[in-house]
Amino acid sequence: MKKILITGGAGYIGSVVVELLLKENNYHITIIDNLSEGNRKAVPEGVAFYEKDFGNRRFLNDLFKKSDFDFVIHLAASANVPDSVINPREYYYNNVTNTLTLLDVMLSFNVKNIIFSSTAAVYGEPKYSPIDEAHPKVPVNPYGYSKLIIEKVLQDYSNAYGLNYVAFRYFCAAGATSDHGESRQKETHLIPLVVDTALNKREKVKVFGNGFSTKDGTGVRDFLHVVDIARAHKMAIDRFEKVKNNFFNLGNNEGFSVLDIISTAQKHLSTMISWEYGHERPGDPAALVASNEKARKILGWYPDNNIESIILSAYNWRKHPIY
Repeated sequence: MKKILITGGAGYIGSVVVELLLKENNYHITIIDNLSEGNRKAVPEGVAFYEKDFGNRRFLNDLFKKSDFDFVIHLAASANVPDSVINPREYYYNNVTNTLTLLDVMLSFNVKNIIFSSTAAVYGEPKYSPIDEAHPKVPVNPYGYSKLIIEKVLQDYSNAYGLNYVAFRYFCAAGATSDHGESRQKETHLIPLVVDTALNKREKVKVFGNGFSTKDGTGVRDFLHVVDIARAHKMAIDRFEKVKNNFFNLGNNEGFSVLDIISTAQKHLSTMISWEYGHERPGDPAALVASNEKARKILGWYPDNNIESIILSAYNWRKHPIY
């Protein structure tokens, strides 16, 4: 049985990763989450849970002393692009300084396998599309820079200390399962906002900018079902020796503009959705679309869900959220 420590395991992606792993009896899971974005109700009964910061060295030392972890899945992070431009100190401290502390404790206890949540924001403005892993990394916001720094740290630590890693560059996570979905005090992601408008939980959707160099002037993103992201983590654990020390894009190979998402939701939810234009947000690239060819070839991963199933699953979750 593999013993796995998951930081951010009470959060959106973390809860679905935990849900998927618990469907088999091959994993013993411990969760750290300070609940700044996570929800205690998302943690299943019987799973060891600590409401702590993942950068708390004293706590980590105590935890690692009494545990013999095989893997760390590091999901916890500050992860809001516009906010990172306004408040970069939080992003560099949490995403860089605290992650360095976590890695230091791991190495001190000879735990050398980590699966790291990175982001498509490391690429910045695309030079070509779809974006592959060899694309230049020129972030346009502190959030992207903070993740890129840790990517470099992972490579250097691997060369110097034998740390083994798999890093996933997420594009836009969306969707839900019947038990877990996005649940934030202040929602900023497009699909939940569109769905909430369809459910009359909000008046309208604000479309941030219509002057991008895209087909309709609105931002284009590659949306990926959260279940497909969770599957990638499980596959990485199960095939770790074959796939370690790699960076993988996780996306659908297909981009959708903000207006595409609104029109698709209107069609499949059979309702009109009010929206209006707002100013472009600082740090937002015009388009981010993944090439997932490397993940297909090396990891054997490909997404199972399309944009319609993503929107419908988010709708079903947000209609009757469990937490």
